[in-house]
Amino acid sequence: MNTLDTIEVDITVELGAALMPIHHLLRMGRGAVIELDTSENDLLRIYANNTLIARGEVKVEDGRLTVEVSEKVRRKP
Repeated sequence: MNTLDTIEVDITVELGAALMPIHHLLRMGRGAVIELDTSENDLLRIYANNTLIARGEVKVEDGRLTVEVSEKVRRKP
C-alpha cells in the first residue's frame, strides 16, 4: 500500500473574512449579506491543514464551480 494514499489533508478556500459581534450573527436571517474584507478582484486564499499554501480564483466550468491556483505561497525558512 502506498504511504501517500493514507495521508489526509484538510483543504480550505477562503473568500474573505469579517469580524462581527456574535449577537449580530445570531440575528441574521436567510439571505443576509456579510461584507468581507476583500473585493471581487482579490485572489482567494487556499490553506492546507490551516497553513496558507496558495492563492487562486473561482472559475465556472461546465456549470461546476472550481478553484484555479494562480500562485504558490513560498514558506519562510
